[in-house]
Amino acid sequence: MDGIKEDAIHNTALKLAEEIKNLSIYKSFYSDIQKLVSSPNVKKEDFKQSLQEAMKEKGLDTKLRNTVYHWVRTQSKNNKLDPLTCLSKASSQWEKRIHKSLNSMCSDLETSLAKLRPQSEQDDIAEKWNELSTYSLDLSKYRPVYAPKDFLEVLLTLSGYVPFTREDEPKWEFAHLPLQVKTLDQLRKEYPEWASGEPLLGANPESRCALGGGALGAERAALGARVSALRYAPVAQEFLKRGSPHCLRAGLWAQVLGVEITPHQTANFNQLKKSVLEVDLMIDKLIFKDVQLTASNDDQYFVFEDLLYQVMLCFSRDGEILQQLKGCVGSALTVTIKGKQTSPDNTTVFPPSGIIPFHGFSMYATPFCYLYDEPVQLYYTFRAFYIRYWHRLHNISTHPQGIVSLCLLYERLLEANEPLLWIHFKNINIHPVRVVFKWLMRAFSGHLPPDQLLFLWDAILGYDSLDILPLLAVAILSFRKENIFQVNTIQNVDAVLADLSTISIVPLLQLALMKP
Repeated sequence: MDGIKEDAIHNTALKLAEEIKNLSIYKSFYSDIQKLVSSPNVKKEDFKQSLQEAMKEKGLDTKLRNTVYHWVRTQSKNNKLDPLTCLSKASSQWEKRIHKSLNSMCSDLETSLAKLRPQSEQDDIAEKWNELSTYSLDLSKYRPVYAPKDFLEVLLTLSGYVPFTREDEPKWEFAHLPLQVKTLDQLRKEYPEWASGEPLLGANPESRCALGGGALGAERAALGARVSALRYAPVAQEFLKRGSPHCLRAGLWAQVLGVEITPHQTANFNQLKKSVLEVDLMIDKLIFKDVQLTASNDDQYFVFEDLLYQVMLCFSRDGEILQQLKGCVGSALTVTIKGKQTSPDNTTVFPPSGIIPFHGFSMYATPFCYLYDEPVQLYYTFRAFYIRYWHRLHNISTHPQGIVSLCLLYERLLEANEPLLWIHFKNINIHPVRVVFKWLMRAFSGHLPPDQLLFLWDAILGYDSLDILPLLAVAILSFRKENIFQVNTIQNVDAVLADLSTISIVPLLQLALMKP
């Protein structure tokens, strides 16, 4: 038996070694190891032991452990059910609809999806790169390709694609889908620190300062400083489960997501900027329009307008995003860059990232502005978060962390734990998901105050799960159910739920998980 176990470990190690060779970190890591082996610290007569000690001393041991940790997380993400298997037809039709809308907008505006910028325009953008809010654009005729409500209408028609219905299921919008979601008891096991009433940062709603307040804040700050100094991603992830002091959050998030800014990342970001300057993509206007309609009109985020333009424009040019999300998102358009001679070299994927922004898309990035001053650090941390989580919130899939599963989880939790509220929605003919979908699709960004949102996203990273989003949606409805019972139209329900500025998410979620 021990021999079989050793063989399995050996085979896994071989596979891991081969995988690491394909990672971007490999060349620099291999070079560092070679230098270390040739140093006096590594002795030939005690090679293994002295090499291990030297690696620990230089921090290479931690770097290798973090590499393995991030590789395992990637494998666990990719080895789950193919997110496009069951609903591929619906996903494909939605993708065609988006592409058709883009082409139609181009025709109406008599413009191109991609074209070379004149030199004067390149110079103008380069000059105003740090103050892009001063860059003059006529956006009056541009409109978002779609909004969350449009995406929801598509999701509510998924019954036409899935001929599976259990007789014992209530006939509601997502109940017919053959997806497995957790019960409240299972969520209690997933979030034990929250369900058991352990002290968490943000649990005291009267102490909404940066550290969480009092002795707990000081204790978490001291422990967090030690965790941050370790630079070991699994420990940082465990720490985030109980909330992070704001002063440490930027570094801890970067550790958990495997973000390390090297000269290579900086050079790559500058190359993305160069691509923005050289080629005018039609969605550049959509990005400007989206930031102006959302973040620029938000009292919490308007000061970050210039930073958001930089980050979102570079995001649209980043082909690595499409590569890393291959199989998780649909296919992108291929277009010829107007102004160049027609040839294979003068075509581009549109957009290179493969991600077409919707109304509110930039709100995925806005909270990061509270953590990072430098565009490069902000960009790569946001990108890692998007690749790990946010892409699932606006793509049709059967993934257990996808938006369809989250909607179903929300419905099941509401029906099981707030049956009177569920019945009220049915009696007034309002689909329960309609009143919370905008929260789910944007992970509450732009709806919760930034300090509360960051505690929520701490938990997403700490538990590596989006299940907390529908749980919070149900908790908020439960908290305001007496007011909801007094109204009978979608407009009035929306009015009851419009202002979340007084919501303290940690005690609310603790109550929901501890509720008998």
